Parts: sequence; structure tokens; C-alpha cells
Amino acid sequence: MTPAVLKLRCVTVQRDPDQAPALSEVSLFVGRGERVALVGCNGSGKTTLLLAVVGLLEHQGEIEVSGTPVRSRTLEEVRRKVGFLFNLPEDQLLFPRVIDDVAFSLDRLGVPPPVGRKSALDTLGKLGASHLADRPVHHLSHGQKQLAALAGALVGSPALLLLDEPSSGLDPPGRRHLADLLSRREEAMLVATHDLDFASRVCPRFVMLEQGRIIEGANSATDVLERWGMDK
Repeated sequence: MTPAVLKLRCVTVQRDPDQAPALSEVSLFVGRGERVALVGCNGSGKTTLLLAVVGLLEHQGEIEVSGTPVRSRTLEEVRRKVGFLFNLPEDQLLFPRVIDDVAFSLDRLGVPPPVGRKSALDTLGKLGASHLADRPVHHLSHGQKQLAALAGALVGSPALLLLDEPSSGLDPPGRRHLADLLSRREEAMLVATHDLDFASRVCPRFVMLEQGRIIEGANSATDVLERWGMDK
């Protein structure tokens, strides 16, 4: 069996004590280098699952990232192993210039600034975005902001990428470009999306959530469409 980069065992997340759990008894395995689409309608629990993996929501059950259990005392180690792309790139772009934002996670780890800036430039280059390095973030288009945010998620060489609706707000050429970039990456990734065309371009495997539970047998875009009654 491929070594696990992400394991969830019977994970439950209760965001509101007066409502049903946002996640209920979810178990999931993502192997090294595997690209998995986490699909479902709005409110199905996709973002909740991603946030629980990096310790931003409390959970019951077991979550491991590259063998490290997700607990309060291990969060720093877990987060070093994960690159997280938020739904809105504005939520993670904090600095005026792109290069400073991409290098930020390395700065926090104590990487010398010249080394961090070189790594940031190299990462932008691999995404075809070197020309954005010195651009002010507020001058970027949505697609350019998405690339800058993705570079920031990748610069620390994470074992796992967690991507929350990465195609949201992109035009068709932008979605194709991002899908092509992601499909060539070697990192394991869990892509939360309801964009089945995008997911099919990036991920060989599908996992479907519905009301916080994994739906067995929904392993492809065709299965999901059938579940949604859109297969005709």
C-alpha cells in the first residue's frame, strides 16, 4: 500500500451543538503523490474537513498528516507539512508585494531572507508566474492572486496540499491553466470542489461528502452526477 500522507479515522466535527455534526464518522486515506477530489454541494462539509486537518477546528477521532497526529501540541509540525490554499486568495495574501508574501512561511521558519527570496522566485517560476514577483498584490487579477497564493502554499515543499475551491472565480482559460499546473505537481493533494470538470482534469480519484458523511461508491464525476440526478 502507498504510504499515507493523510489519514482520517472516524472523524466528527461539531461546529454548532444545536445542529447535526458538520462531519460525522469520516474516514479517509490519501497516499503519497495521490490527487483526490473532495466533492459535494455547498454545506456538505468540505471546508470543515480541510480546516480540521490543520487544527483550525476541533475534532473527535484521529487525523494524521505524514504520521503526525493532529493535536494541539503538534500543530506547528503538522502545518509545516501542509500547504493550504484558501477559497479566497485575499484571505492569505498579507504583504504588499508578491515576493514577500510567497517567502513569508520561510521567513517564519528562520530561513535567511536571500535564501527564502530565491526559493520564492523558483516557486513562482515553476508556476509560470515569475513576472509577478515584484508586483503589488492589489494590482493583480483574481487568477494572478490565486497563483501567488498557490506559490505561498508550495514554497515550503509540503507533503500535502489542501485546496479549497481553487477554481472558484476563475474564467475558463484560468481554470484550465490551474488544472494543468496542479496535474503536474508531485505533492499529494486533497481538492475540495463542486467543479466536477476541474476536478476531473486534476484528480483520478473522487470522494463525495453529503451532509458531513462520505457517500460510498461515488468514485468518479459520473457517479457524482448520478447522485445529484444530473446524469441524463
